Amino acid sequence: MNEHTQNEKTAVRWIKRFGVAGFLFFFIKGLVWLALFVGATYFGYDFLK
Repeated sequence: MNEHTQNEKTAVRWIKRFGVAGFLFFFIKGLVWLALFVGATYFGYDFLK
């Protein structure tokens, strides 16, 4: 019975890790896109050409 509880704790820990990793991935990806648009605007790229 104790082994079953340990396996559940391990599974929950891995699910939390994937959740945190997914959040960080998309957060950083969004920041990169914002930086690209701000940089392109700052350096004079005309989006309406």
